[in-house]
Amino acid sequence: MNAVFQAETVSPRRWLRRPSALNTFAVTVAVLLAVPVIVVILNVFMPSQGTWDHLAATVLPEYIRNSLGLLLGVAYGVVTIGVTAAWLTTMCQFPGRRLLEWGLLLPMAVPAYVMAYAYTDLLQFAGPLQTALRESMAWGPHDYWFPDVRSLFGAVAMLSFVLYPYVYLLARAAFLEQSDSMLEVARASGYGPWRTFAHVALPLARPGIVAGTALALMETLADFGTVSYFGVQTFTTGIYRAWFSLGDPVAAAQLSATLLGFVFAVLLIERMSRGRASFHNTAHRKRLPYPYRLTGFKALVALVACGIPLALGFFVPAGILLHLALASGDVEFGTRYIELTFNTVTLALCTAGIAVLVALLLAYAGRTAPSRWARWANRVAGLGYAVPGAVVAVGVLIPVTRLDHALAGTIEWVTGVAPGLILTGGIAALVYAYLVRFFAVSLQTVDAGLAKITPNMDAAARSLGLGPASTLLRVHAPLLWRSTVIAGLLVFVDVMKELPATFVMRPFNFDTLAVHAFNLASDERLAEASTGALTIVAVGLLPIVLLSHFMLRQRPGTG
Repeated sequence: MNAVFQAETVSPRRWLRRPSALNTFAVTVAVLLAVPVIVVILNVFMPSQGTWDHLAATVLPEYIRNSLGLLLGVAYGVVTIGVTAAWLTTMCQFPGRRLLEWGLLLPMAVPAYVMAYAYTDLLQFAGPLQTALRESMAWGPHDYWFPDVRSLFGAVAMLSFVLYPYVYLLARAAFLEQSDSMLEVARASGYGPWRTFAHVALPLARPGIVAGTALALMETLADFGTVSYFGVQTFTTGIYRAWFSLGDPVAAAQLSATLLGFVFAVLLIERMSRGRASFHNTAHRKRLPYPYRLTGFKALVALVACGIPLALGFFVPAGILLHLALASGDVEFGTRYIELTFNTVTLALCTAGIAVLVALLLAYAGRTAPSRWARWANRVAGLGYAVPGAVVAVGVLIPVTRLDHALAGTIEWVTGVAPGLILTGGIAALVYAYLVRFFAVSLQTVDAGLAKITPNMDAAARSLGLGPASTLLRVHAPLLWRSTVIAGLLVFVDVMKELPATFVMRPFNFDTLAVHAFNLASDERLAEASTGALTIVAVGLLPIVLLSHFMLRQRPGTG
Protein backbone atom coordinates (compact mmCIF):
# COMPACT_ATOMS: atom_id res chain seq x y z
CA MET A 1 0.00 0.00 0.00
CA ASN A 2 2.83 2.41 0.87
CA ALA A 3 4.59 1.52 -2.36
CA VAL A 4 1.47 2.24 -4.38
CA PHE A 5 0.93 5.57 -2.58
CA GLN A 6 4.57 6.53 -3.10
CA ALA A 7 4.36 5.74 -6.81
CA GLU A 8 1.20 7.82 -7.13
CA THR A 9 2.84 10.81 -5.45
CA VAL A 10 6.16 10.67 -7.25
CA SER A 11 4.80 10.15 -10.76
CA PRO A 12 3.16 13.61 -11.07
CA ARG A 13 6.40 15.29 -10.04
CA ARG A 14 8.32 13.36 -12.64
CA TRP A 15 5.63 14.25 -15.20
CA LEU A 16 6.01 17.93 -14.30
CA ARG A 17 9.75 17.79 -14.76
CA ARG A 18 9.65 15.85 -18.00
CA PRO A 19 8.94 18.60 -20.61
CA SER A 20 12.36 20.25 -20.43
CA ALA A 21 11.99 21.04 -24.13
CA LEU A 22 9.34 23.62 -23.18
CA ASN A 23 11.79 25.38 -20.90
CA THR A 24 14.38 25.40 -23.66
CA PHE A 25 11.83 26.81 -26.07
CA ALA A 26 10.78 29.51 -23.57
CA VAL A 27 14.37 30.64 -23.00
CA THR A 28 15.07 30.70 -26.75
CA VAL A 29 12.01 32.85 -27.42
CA ALA A 30 12.92 35.22 -24.59
CA VAL A 31 16.45 35.66 -25.96
CA LEU A 32 15.18 36.34 -29.48
CA LEU A 33 12.69 38.93 -28.24
CA ALA A 34 15.33 40.61 -26.06
CA VAL A 35 17.94 40.93 -28.86
CA PRO A 36 16.68 44.32 -30.19
CA VAL A 37 16.84 45.95 -26.75
CA ILE A 38 20.31 44.50 -26.12
CA VAL A 39 21.52 45.77 -29.50
CA VAL A 40 20.24 49.28 -28.76
CA ILE A 41 21.98 49.35 -25.40
CA LEU A 42 25.28 48.02 -26.81
CA ASN A 43 25.32 50.64 -29.58
CA VAL A 44 25.53 53.38 -26.96
CA PHE A 45 29.22 52.57 -26.66
CA MET A 46 29.87 52.44 -30.41
CA PRO A 47 31.66 55.35 -32.12
CA SER A 48 29.32 57.40 -34.31
CA GLN A 49 29.97 59.80 -37.18
CA GLY A 50 29.80 62.87 -34.96
CA THR A 51 26.03 62.99 -35.31
CA TRP A 52 25.42 62.49 -31.61
CA ASP A 53 27.55 65.50 -30.67
CA HIS A 54 25.66 67.59 -33.22
CA LEU A 55 22.27 66.42 -31.90
CA ALA A 56 23.30 66.99 -28.28
CA ALA A 57 24.35 70.55 -29.06
CA THR A 58 21.28 71.47 -31.12
CA VAL A 59 18.03 69.51 -30.81
CA LEU A 60 18.51 67.10 -27.89
CA PRO A 61 17.36 69.65 -25.26
CA GLU A 62 14.20 70.19 -27.32
CA TYR A 63 13.61 66.44 -27.52
CA ILE A 64 13.88 66.17 -23.74
CA ARG A 65 11.71 69.22 -23.09
CA ASN A 66 8.93 68.13 -25.44
CA SER A 67 9.01 64.54 -24.21
CA LEU A 68 8.71 65.66 -20.58
CA GLY A 69 5.92 68.07 -21.52
CA LEU A 70 4.04 65.26 -23.26
CA LEU A 71 4.46 62.94 -20.27
CA LEU A 72 3.24 65.48 -17.72
CA GLY A 73 0.32 66.69 -19.86
CA VAL A 74 -0.88 63.22 -20.81
CA ALA A 75 -0.52 61.97 -17.23
CA TYR A 76 -2.76 64.78 -15.98
CA GLY A 77 -5.27 64.25 -18.79
CA VAL A 78 -5.65 60.48 -18.56
CA VAL A 79 -5.87 60.44 -14.76
CA THR A 80 -8.45 63.22 -14.64
CA ILE A 81 -10.66 61.73 -17.35
CA GLY A 82 -10.15 58.06 -16.55
CA VAL A 83 -10.63 58.18 -12.78
CA THR A 84 -13.65 60.49 -12.99
CA ALA A 85 -15.39 58.33 -15.59
CA ALA A 86 -14.54 55.11 -13.73
CA TRP A 87 -15.97 56.37 -10.43
CA LEU A 88 -19.16 57.74 -11.94
CA THR A 89 -19.96 54.65 -14.05
CA THR A 90 -19.07 52.22 -11.26
CA MET A 91 -20.55 53.80 -8.15
CA CYS A 92 -23.33 56.04 -9.47
CA GLN A 93 -26.65 55.41 -11.16
CA PHE A 94 -27.80 58.02 -13.67
CA PRO A 95 -29.53 58.05 -17.07
CA GLY A 96 -27.27 56.88 -19.88
CA ARG A 97 -24.78 55.21 -17.53
CA ARG A 98 -25.15 51.76 -19.09
CA LEU A 99 -24.25 53.00 -22.57
CA LEU A 100 -21.36 55.10 -21.27
CA GLU A 101 -20.03 52.16 -19.27
CA TRP A 102 -18.86 50.37 -22.41
CA GLY A 103 -18.83 53.35 -24.77
CA LEU A 104 -15.98 55.01 -22.86
CA LEU A 105 -13.67 52.31 -24.21
CA LEU A 106 -14.34 53.18 -27.86
CA PRO A 107 -11.50 55.74 -28.17
CA MET A 108 -9.07 52.81 -27.85
CA ALA A 109 -10.03 51.92 -31.44
CA VAL A 110 -8.85 55.30 -32.75
CA PRO A 111 -5.07 55.67 -33.22
CA ALA A 112 -3.75 58.99 -31.98
CA TYR A 113 -2.39 59.95 -35.39
CA VAL A 114 -5.80 59.28 -36.97
CA MET A 115 -7.42 61.58 -34.41
CA ALA A 116 -4.77 64.18 -35.22
CA TYR A 117 -5.75 64.11 -38.90
CA ALA A 118 -9.44 64.52 -38.07
CA TYR A 119 -9.02 67.43 -35.66
CA THR A 120 -6.59 69.18 -37.96
CA ASP A 121 -9.21 69.19 -40.69
CA LEU A 122 -11.80 70.52 -38.22
CA LEU A 123 -9.69 73.17 -36.46
CA GLN A 124 -7.26 74.44 -39.09
CA PHE A 125 -7.61 77.95 -40.58
CA ALA A 126 -9.41 76.68 -43.68
CA GLY A 127 -11.44 74.18 -41.67
CA PRO A 128 -15.22 74.34 -41.15
CA LEU A 129 -15.04 75.69 -37.57
CA GLN A 130 -12.87 78.73 -38.21
CA THR A 131 -14.59 79.38 -41.53
CA ALA A 132 -17.98 79.43 -39.81
CA LEU A 133 -16.63 81.79 -37.13
CA ARG A 134 -15.29 84.24 -39.70
CA GLU A 135 -18.50 84.20 -41.72
CA SER A 136 -20.84 84.58 -38.74
CA MET A 137 -18.78 87.28 -36.97
CA ALA A 138 -17.54 89.06 -40.13
CA TRP A 139 -13.93 88.66 -38.96
CA GLY A 140 -10.83 88.94 -41.05
CA PRO A 141 -7.81 86.66 -40.81
CA HIS A 142 -6.13 88.93 -38.20
CA ASP A 143 -9.22 89.90 -36.19
CA TYR A 144 -9.21 86.92 -33.84
CA TRP A 145 -6.98 84.39 -32.13
CA PHE A 146 -7.53 80.65 -32.38
CA PRO A 147 -5.38 77.97 -30.69
CA ASP A 148 -3.11 76.00 -33.01
CA VAL A 149 -3.97 72.32 -32.81
CA ARG A 150 -0.63 71.39 -34.38
CA SER A 151 1.36 72.08 -31.26
CA LEU A 152 2.55 70.42 -28.07
CA PHE A 153 -0.78 71.20 -26.41
CA GLY A 154 -2.63 69.64 -29.35
CA ALA A 155 -0.51 66.48 -29.14
CA VAL A 156 -1.25 66.24 -25.40
CA ALA A 157 -4.98 66.57 -26.08
CA MET A 158 -4.98 63.93 -28.85
CA LEU A 159 -3.01 61.42 -26.77
CA SER A 160 -5.10 62.06 -23.65
CA PHE A 161 -8.40 61.37 -25.43
CA VAL A 162 -7.01 58.19 -26.99
CA LEU A 163 -5.18 56.79 -23.94
CA TYR A 164 -7.52 57.59 -21.03
CA PRO A 165 -9.28 54.17 -21.45
CA TYR A 166 -6.16 52.53 -19.97
CA VAL A 167 -6.74 54.36 -16.69
CA TYR A 168 -10.52 54.06 -16.94
CA LEU A 169 -10.38 50.28 -17.39
CA LEU A 170 -7.95 49.57 -14.54
CA ALA A 171 -9.47 52.15 -12.18
CA ARG A 172 -12.92 50.73 -12.80
CA ALA A 173 -11.66 47.22 -12.07
CA ALA A 174 -10.15 48.51 -8.82
CA PHE A 175 -13.40 50.23 -7.81
CA LEU A 176 -15.36 47.04 -8.58
CA GLU A 177 -13.12 45.02 -6.27
CA GLN A 178 -13.75 47.32 -3.31
CA SER A 179 -16.18 46.09 -0.68
CA ASP A 180 -19.60 47.69 -0.63
CA SER A 181 -19.70 47.19 3.14
CA MET A 182 -16.60 49.38 3.41
CA LEU A 183 -18.42 52.14 1.54
CA GLU A 184 -21.41 51.73 3.85
CA VAL A 185 -19.12 52.19 6.86
CA ALA A 186 -17.76 55.38 5.31
CA ARG A 187 -21.27 56.73 4.79
CA ALA A 188 -22.27 55.75 8.35
CA SER A 189 -19.26 57.72 9.59
CA GLY A 190 -20.61 60.87 7.98
CA TYR A 191 -18.60 60.73 4.75
CA GLY A 192 -20.41 62.08 1.71
CA PRO A 193 -19.75 60.89 -1.85
CA TRP A 194 -16.77 63.19 -2.41
CA ARG A 195 -15.08 62.42 0.92
CA THR A 196 -15.68 58.71 0.40
CA PHE A 197 -14.11 58.96 -3.03
CA ALA A 198 -11.11 61.03 -1.92
CA HIS A 199 -10.30 59.36 1.41
CA VAL A 200 -11.44 55.75 0.95
CA ALA A 201 -11.95 54.60 -2.64
CA LEU A 202 -9.16 56.56 -4.34
CA PRO A 203 -6.30 55.43 -2.06
CA LEU A 204 -7.36 51.79 -2.44
CA ALA A 205 -7.56 52.12 -6.21
CA ARG A 206 -4.14 53.76 -6.49
CA PRO A 207 -2.26 50.67 -7.80
CA GLY A 208 -4.67 50.27 -10.71
CA ILE A 209 -4.63 54.00 -11.48
CA VAL A 210 -0.83 54.16 -11.44
CA ALA A 211 -0.54 51.04 -13.60
CA GLY A 212 -2.98 52.45 -16.16
CA THR A 213 -1.13 55.77 -16.19
CA ALA A 214 2.18 53.98 -16.73
CA LEU A 215 0.74 52.14 -19.75
CA ALA A 216 -0.56 55.42 -21.17
CA LEU A 217 2.80 57.13 -20.68
CA MET A 218 4.67 54.30 -22.39
CA GLU A 219 2.32 54.62 -25.36
CA THR A 220 2.97 58.37 -25.29
CA LEU A 221 6.72 57.86 -25.53
CA ALA A 222 6.17 55.36 -28.36
CA ASP A 223 4.00 57.70 -30.44
CA PHE A 224 5.41 58.80 -33.78
CA GLY A 225 2.51 59.70 -36.06
CA THR A 226 0.91 62.39 -33.89
CA VAL A 227 4.07 64.26 -32.89
CA SER A 228 5.54 64.01 -36.39
CA TYR A 229 2.37 65.31 -38.03
CA PHE A 230 2.04 68.14 -35.50
CA GLY A 231 5.71 69.10 -35.86
CA VAL A 232 6.56 68.38 -32.22
CA GLN A 233 10.19 67.24 -32.00
CA THR A 234 10.54 64.23 -29.70
CA PHE A 235 12.85 61.23 -29.46
CA THR A 236 10.79 59.16 -31.90
CA THR A 237 11.01 61.80 -34.63
CA GLY A 238 14.71 62.25 -33.85
CA ILE A 239 15.35 58.52 -34.23
CA TYR A 240 13.76 58.48 -37.67
CA ARG A 241 15.70 61.59 -38.74
CA ALA A 242 19.03 60.22 -37.50
CA TRP A 243 18.52 56.94 -39.37
CA PHE A 244 17.12 58.13 -42.70
CA SER A 245 18.04 61.80 -43.05
CA LEU A 246 21.49 61.70 -41.45
CA GLY A 247 22.27 58.07 -42.31
CA ASP A 248 23.76 57.29 -38.90
CA PRO A 249 22.29 54.11 -37.33
CA VAL A 250 24.59 54.42 -34.30
CA ALA A 251 23.19 57.86 -33.48
CA ALA A 252 19.68 56.47 -33.94
CA ALA A 253 20.53 53.68 -31.50
CA GLN A 254 21.93 56.19 -29.01
CA LEU A 255 18.74 58.24 -29.19
CA SER A 256 16.79 55.01 -28.76
CA ALA A 257 18.78 54.18 -25.65
CA THR A 258 18.00 57.63 -24.23
CA LEU A 259 14.32 57.04 -24.94
CA LEU A 260 14.59 53.67 -23.20
CA GLY A 261 15.85 55.57 -20.17
CA PHE A 262 12.58 57.53 -20.13
CA VAL A 263 10.59 54.28 -20.38
CA PHE A 264 12.51 52.66 -17.53
CA ALA A 265 12.05 55.82 -15.47
CA VAL A 266 8.28 55.56 -15.93
CA LEU A 267 8.37 51.89 -14.89
CA LEU A 268 10.58 52.70 -11.91
CA ILE A 269 8.25 55.45 -10.73
CA GLU A 270 5.31 53.06 -11.05
CA ARG A 271 7.17 50.44 -9.01
CA MET A 272 8.33 52.92 -6.35
CA SER A 273 4.80 54.31 -5.97
CA ARG A 274 3.72 50.91 -4.69
CA GLY A 275 6.64 50.47 -2.33
CA ARG A 276 5.83 47.80 0.23
CA ALA A 277 2.19 48.73 0.45
CA SER A 278 -0.36 45.96 0.06
CA PHE A 279 -3.97 46.38 -0.97
CA HIS A 280 -6.30 43.54 -0.11
CA ASN A 281 -10.03 43.27 0.12
CA THR A 282 -10.86 40.96 3.04
CA ALA A 283 -14.56 41.76 3.33
CA HIS A 284 -17.36 39.84 1.67
CA ARG A 285 -18.92 41.94 -1.05
CA LYS A 286 -22.68 42.44 -1.05
CA ARG A 287 -25.02 42.64 -4.02
CA LEU A 288 -25.25 46.43 -3.89
CA PRO A 289 -24.74 47.53 -7.52
CA TYR A 290 -24.81 51.35 -7.26
CA PRO A 291 -24.34 53.07 -3.89
CA TYR A 292 -25.16 56.56 -5.21
CA ARG A 293 -28.21 57.36 -7.32
CA LEU A 294 -28.02 60.73 -9.07
CA THR A 295 -30.99 62.75 -10.23
CA GLY A 296 -31.62 66.19 -11.64
CA PHE A 297 -28.64 68.50 -12.01
CA LYS A 298 -26.19 65.98 -10.51
CA ALA A 299 -27.22 63.37 -13.07
CA LEU A 300 -26.75 65.92 -15.85
CA VAL A 301 -23.26 66.79 -14.59
CA ALA A 302 -22.30 63.10 -14.47
CA LEU A 303 -23.69 62.55 -17.97
CA VAL A 304 -21.73 65.50 -19.37
CA ALA A 305 -18.52 64.54 -17.53
CA CYS A 306 -18.60 61.05 -19.05
CA GLY A 307 -20.06 62.06 -22.41
CA ILE A 308 -17.48 64.71 -23.34
CA PRO A 309 -14.47 62.31 -23.41
CA LEU A 310 -16.48 59.81 -25.44
CA ALA A 311 -17.66 62.46 -27.89
CA LEU A 312 -14.25 64.11 -28.33
CA GLY A 313 -12.35 60.82 -28.30
CA PHE A 314 -14.52 58.84 -30.71
CA PHE A 315 -17.67 60.31 -32.21
CA VAL A 316 -16.21 63.64 -33.37
CA PRO A 317 -13.10 62.20 -35.11
CA ALA A 318 -15.07 59.24 -36.50
CA GLY A 319 -17.73 61.60 -37.82
CA ILE A 320 -15.14 63.86 -39.45
CA LEU A 321 -13.43 60.89 -41.12
CA LEU A 322 -16.76 59.50 -42.31
CA HIS A 323 -17.74 62.86 -43.77
CA LEU A 324 -14.40 63.25 -45.57
CA ALA A 325 -14.50 59.68 -46.89
CA LEU A 326 -18.03 60.07 -48.24
CA ALA A 327 -17.45 63.59 -49.62
CA SER A 328 -14.25 62.84 -51.52
CA GLY A 329 -12.21 60.00 -50.05
CA ASP A 330 -9.25 58.26 -51.59
CA VAL A 331 -9.09 58.44 -55.38
CA GLU A 332 -7.15 55.15 -55.31
CA PHE A 333 -9.99 53.35 -53.56
CA GLY A 334 -9.95 50.55 -56.13
CA THR A 335 -7.03 48.25 -56.85
CA ARG A 336 -4.46 50.21 -54.86
CA TYR A 337 -6.68 50.25 -51.79
CA ILE A 338 -7.28 46.51 -52.01
CA GLU A 339 -3.51 46.00 -52.15
CA LEU A 340 -2.98 48.18 -49.05
CA THR A 341 -5.70 46.33 -47.16
CA PHE A 342 -4.23 42.97 -48.19
CA ASN A 343 -0.75 44.02 -47.00
CA THR A 344 -2.12 45.25 -43.67
CA VAL A 345 -4.27 42.19 -43.02
CA THR A 346 -1.45 39.82 -44.03
CA LEU A 347 0.98 41.39 -41.57
CA ALA A 348 -1.63 41.46 -38.82
CA LEU A 349 -2.76 37.86 -39.35
CA CYS A 350 0.80 36.49 -39.52
CA THR A 351 1.84 38.32 -36.37
CA ALA A 352 -1.33 37.45 -34.45
CA GLY A 353 -1.13 33.76 -35.37
CA ILE A 354 2.54 33.42 -34.40
CA ALA A 355 2.09 35.48 -31.24
CA VAL A 356 -0.85 33.40 -29.99
CA LEU A 357 0.86 30.08 -30.76
CA VAL A 358 4.14 31.05 -29.09
CA ALA A 359 2.31 32.64 -26.14
CA LEU A 360 0.33 29.43 -25.63
CA LEU A 361 3.52 27.38 -25.51
CA LEU A 362 5.30 29.80 -23.16
CA ALA A 363 2.35 30.05 -20.80
CA TYR A 364 2.00 26.28 -20.84
CA ALA A 365 5.72 25.91 -20.08
CA GLY A 366 5.28 28.09 -17.01
CA ARG A 367 2.39 25.87 -15.89
CA THR A 368 3.71 22.37 -16.53
CA ALA A 369 7.42 23.02 -15.98
CA PRO A 370 7.47 25.69 -13.26
CA SER A 371 11.11 26.63 -12.92
CA ARG A 372 13.10 29.79 -12.45
CA TRP A 373 14.10 29.68 -16.13
CA ALA A 374 10.47 29.54 -17.25
CA ARG A 375 9.44 32.41 -14.98
CA TRP A 376 12.27 34.67 -16.12
CA ALA A 377 11.70 33.74 -19.76
CA ASN A 378 8.06 34.82 -19.53
CA ARG A 379 9.05 38.11 -17.89
CA VAL A 380 11.75 38.92 -20.44
CA ALA A 381 9.50 37.95 -23.37
CA GLY A 382 6.87 40.42 -22.17
CA LEU A 383 9.19 43.41 -21.82
CA GLY A 384 8.87 44.42 -25.47
CA TYR A 385 5.54 46.15 -24.89
CA ALA A 386 7.39 48.77 -22.86
CA VAL A 387 9.74 49.46 -25.78
CA PRO A 388 8.60 52.07 -28.36
CA GLY A 389 8.20 50.92 -31.93
CA ALA A 390 10.96 53.22 -33.18
CA VAL A 391 13.40 51.65 -30.70
CA VAL A 392 12.34 48.15 -31.74
CA ALA A 393 12.84 49.07 -35.40
CA VAL A 394 16.39 50.28 -34.77
CA GLY A 395 17.19 47.26 -32.58
CA VAL A 396 15.91 44.86 -35.24
CA LEU A 397 17.36 46.54 -38.33
CA ILE A 398 20.97 46.70 -37.09
CA PRO A 399 21.52 42.94 -36.48
CA VAL A 400 19.07 41.70 -39.14
CA THR A 401 20.67 43.86 -41.85
CA ARG A 402 24.12 42.48 -41.03
CA LEU A 403 22.75 38.93 -40.99
CA ASP A 404 20.96 39.54 -44.28
CA HIS A 405 24.14 40.72 -46.02
CA ALA A 406 26.06 37.75 -44.60
CA LEU A 407 23.41 35.29 -45.86
CA ALA A 408 23.30 36.92 -49.28
CA GLY A 409 27.11 36.81 -49.54
CA THR A 410 27.22 33.15 -48.51
CA ILE A 411 24.52 32.12 -50.97
CA GLU A 412 26.19 34.04 -53.79
CA TRP A 413 29.55 32.42 -52.94
CA VAL A 414 28.04 28.93 -52.94
CA THR A 415 25.65 29.18 -55.89
CA GLY A 416 27.08 32.08 -57.85
CA VAL A 417 23.66 33.77 -57.88
CA ALA A 418 23.03 36.99 -55.95
CA PRO A 419 19.74 36.44 -54.03
CA GLY A 420 19.41 40.01 -52.79
CA LEU A 421 18.15 40.84 -49.33
CA ILE A 422 16.23 37.90 -47.88
CA LEU A 423 15.07 39.07 -44.45
CA THR A 424 14.82 42.83 -44.80
CA GLY A 425 13.66 42.53 -48.41
CA GLY A 426 10.45 40.84 -47.28
CA ILE A 427 8.11 40.99 -44.32
CA ALA A 428 10.02 38.56 -42.07
CA ALA A 429 11.97 41.28 -40.23
CA LEU A 430 8.85 43.41 -39.90
CA VAL A 431 6.84 40.53 -38.37
CA TYR A 432 9.74 39.91 -36.00
CA ALA A 433 9.62 43.56 -34.90
CA TYR A 434 5.86 43.30 -34.34
CA LEU A 435 6.38 40.20 -32.19
CA VAL A 436 8.96 42.01 -30.07
CA ARG A 437 6.59 44.95 -29.66
CA PHE A 438 3.26 43.21 -29.04
CA PHE A 439 4.04 39.72 -27.79
CA ALA A 440 3.27 40.76 -24.20
CA VAL A 441 -0.37 41.41 -25.17
CA SER A 442 -0.92 37.81 -26.28
CA LEU A 443 1.18 36.32 -23.47
CA GLN A 444 -0.67 38.12 -20.69
CA THR A 445 -4.08 37.31 -22.17
CA VAL A 446 -3.36 33.60 -22.69
CA ASP A 447 -1.63 33.31 -19.32
CA ALA A 448 -4.62 34.86 -17.57
CA GLY A 449 -6.95 32.40 -19.28
CA LEU A 450 -4.70 29.46 -18.43
CA ALA A 451 -4.61 30.49 -14.78
CA LYS A 452 -8.39 30.08 -14.59
CA ILE A 453 -8.17 26.38 -15.48
CA THR A 454 -8.02 24.34 -12.30
CA PRO A 455 -4.95 22.11 -11.81
CA ASN A 456 -7.38 19.22 -11.30
CA MET A 457 -7.72 19.16 -15.08
CA ASP A 458 -4.00 18.37 -15.37
CA ALA A 459 -4.30 15.65 -12.73
CA ALA A 460 -7.26 14.12 -14.55
CA ALA A 461 -5.35 14.17 -17.83
CA ARG A 462 -2.38 12.44 -16.19
CA SER A 463 -4.61 9.79 -14.68
CA LEU A 464 -5.92 9.04 -18.19
CA GLY A 465 -2.37 8.60 -19.48
CA LEU A 466 -2.10 11.85 -21.44
CA GLY A 467 1.29 13.48 -21.80
CA PRO A 468 1.99 17.24 -21.79
CA ALA A 469 1.42 17.69 -25.54
CA SER A 470 -1.80 15.70 -25.55
CA THR A 471 -3.05 17.56 -22.47
CA LEU A 472 -2.42 20.89 -24.17
CA LEU A 473 -4.20 19.89 -27.38
CA ARG A 474 -7.12 17.93 -25.94
CA VAL A 475 -7.75 19.66 -22.60
CA HIS A 476 -6.34 23.18 -22.36
CA ALA A 477 -6.70 24.36 -25.96
CA PRO A 478 -10.51 23.85 -26.08
CA LEU A 479 -10.89 25.65 -22.73
CA LEU A 480 -8.67 28.53 -23.89
CA TRP A 481 -10.48 29.31 -27.15
CA ARG A 482 -11.95 32.53 -25.76
CA SER A 483 -8.61 33.79 -24.41
CA THR A 484 -6.73 32.89 -27.59
CA VAL A 485 -9.31 34.60 -29.81
CA ILE A 486 -9.18 37.77 -27.72
CA ALA A 487 -5.36 37.69 -27.68
CA GLY A 488 -5.29 37.29 -31.45
CA LEU A 489 -7.75 40.14 -31.97
CA LEU A 490 -5.80 42.49 -29.71
CA VAL A 491 -2.51 41.77 -31.48
CA PHE A 492 -4.25 42.05 -34.86
CA VAL A 493 -5.56 45.53 -34.07
CA ASP A 494 -2.27 46.67 -32.51
CA VAL A 495 -0.42 45.67 -35.68
CA MET A 496 -2.98 47.45 -37.86
CA LYS A 497 -2.53 50.68 -35.89
CA GLU A 498 1.26 50.45 -35.50
CA LEU A 499 3.11 53.15 -37.42
CA PRO A 500 6.76 53.78 -36.31
CA ALA A 501 8.17 50.28 -36.87
CA THR A 502 6.16 49.84 -40.07
CA PHE A 503 7.25 53.21 -41.41
CA VAL A 504 10.93 52.44 -40.80
CA MET A 505 11.09 48.74 -41.67
CA ARG A 506 8.56 48.11 -44.44
CA PRO A 507 10.03 46.58 -47.62
CA PHE A 508 10.40 48.67 -50.74
CA ASN A 509 7.06 49.42 -52.43
CA PHE A 510 5.17 47.73 -49.58
CA ASP A 511 2.78 50.08 -47.77
CA THR A 512 0.05 49.48 -45.21
CA LEU A 513 -3.11 51.44 -44.45
CA ALA A 514 -1.37 53.23 -41.58
CA VAL A 515 1.65 54.23 -43.69
CA HIS A 516 -0.54 55.24 -46.64
CA ALA A 517 -2.77 57.39 -44.44
CA PHE A 518 0.26 59.00 -42.79
CA ASN A 519 1.90 59.80 -46.13
CA LEU A 520 -1.28 61.39 -47.48
CA ALA A 521 -1.83 63.39 -44.30
CA SER A 522 1.78 64.56 -44.33
CA ASP A 523 1.14 65.92 -47.84
CA GLU A 524 -1.95 67.75 -46.46
CA ARG A 525 -4.26 65.42 -48.40
CA LEU A 526 -6.52 64.79 -45.43
CA ALA A 527 -9.61 63.91 -47.44
CA GLU A 528 -7.76 61.08 -49.21
CA ALA A 529 -6.19 59.91 -45.95
CA SER A 530 -9.64 59.59 -44.35
CA THR A 531 -10.50 56.34 -46.16
CA GLY A 532 -7.57 54.35 -44.80
CA ALA A 533 -7.85 55.97 -41.37
CA LEU A 534 -11.56 55.15 -41.15
CA THR A 535 -10.86 51.54 -42.08
CA ILE A 536 -8.34 51.22 -39.24
CA VAL A 537 -10.90 52.63 -36.80
CA ALA A 538 -13.67 50.32 -38.06
CA VAL A 539 -11.55 47.18 -37.68
CA GLY A 540 -10.37 48.29 -34.25
CA LEU A 541 -13.93 48.40 -32.95
CA LEU A 542 -14.33 44.61 -32.91
CA PRO A 543 -12.00 43.75 -29.99
CA ILE A 544 -13.12 46.86 -28.12
CA VAL A 545 -16.74 45.70 -28.27
CA LEU A 546 -15.70 42.25 -27.05
CA LEU A 547 -13.65 43.79 -24.25
CA SER A 548 -16.62 45.94 -23.25
CA HIS A 549 -18.86 42.88 -23.20
CA PHE A 550 -16.59 41.00 -20.81
CA MET A 551 -16.07 44.11 -18.68
CA LEU A 552 -19.81 44.60 -18.14
CA ARG A 553 -20.11 41.07 -16.78
CA GLN A 554 -17.83 42.03 -13.87
CA ARG A 555 -20.47 44.30 -12.33
CA PRO A 556 -21.70 42.74 -9.06
CA GLY A 557 -25.43 42.36 -8.94
CA THR A 558 -25.85 42.08 -12.73
CA GLY A 559 -25.72 38.28 -13.01
